[in-house]
Amino acid sequence: MALDVNAIVDQLKDASVLELSDLVKAIEEEFGVSAAAPVAAAGAAAGDAGAAEKDEFDVELTEVGQEKVKVIKQVRTITDLGLKDAKGLVDNAPSVLKEGVAKADAEKMKEDLEAVGATVTLK
Repeated sequence: MALDVNAIVDQLKDASVLELSDLVKAIEEEFGVSAAAPVAAAGAAAGDAGAAEKDEFDVELTEVGQEKVKVIKQVRTITDLGLKDAKGLVDNAPSVLKEGVAKADAEKMKEDLEAVGATVTLK
């Protein structure tokens, strides 16, 4: 017995949502399968991929805030740059201070800069 796939598809096109729902339930009961299982597995796989945590960040000085001198001092400490170069980064905010920094180090830099009034974004 060969299935006429085109005829089945044509019948499905004309079916109501309620009829399609009943069809799915009947197939699940008859064959002991679940239509939701593949969807849940695909959702779990997508969730796992999204859960893969980023381990390197770029530290970007977004805004300087009110204490520009303190921010410049902190930028010098973080980047080991001279006064002129550190001031240039602060004056040209938003600017990337460091790239490819480990998560813990990036969070520490962010915390230190925010303590002196700057706004920092980790990318």
